[in-house]
Amino acid sequence: MPQTYRDDVATPPVKQHPDTDIVLDKINSGKLWIVNSRRRNGIVVYKKFHAEFAGPGAAVGGALDEKCESISALGNLSLVEPKSYEDQQKAIRIRLQWVRLTQNFTDKPIPVERAQMILEQFKTYFDQSIVDSVPDEAFSLLVGVFPSTVRKARRQ
Repeated sequence: MPQTYRDDVATPPVKQHPDTDIVLDKINSGKLWIVNSRRRNGIVVYKKFHAEFAGPGAAVGGALDEKCESISALGNLSLVEPKSYEDQQKAIRIRLQWVRLTQNFTDKPIPVERAQMILEQFKTYFDQSIVDSVPDEAFSLLVGVFPSTVRKARRQ
């Protein structure tokens, strides 16, 4: 997991899903998986210069996440295998919807507004405790701001 920073001092890593390494291995296996749509769960997929969020019903792994470096699991993460080609296509469309939603936030010119918008969006899907557990760096990589901007938005 990428480190988070507070005033240029590395902080201890956020408590992660106990099976993070297993999930990362699944994503990097080249096989396509689906975030279980029957649970309030999701996954932040860290790439080299950005991160993407895949919520319930979204595809992860396969060609979508070949450059995955690490992940942050949200909620009680569950990945399921697609049962058909149609399931795969639907999951890919859902993943693209999550990416487009995040893209809408990155179109805002003021960084703190982008950070506030992503925080508010996550609060509509997850309990506050889950949102609080997401590292500042995850949100910053999702919407293209500094982690310190996310911290500022959390305080407002």
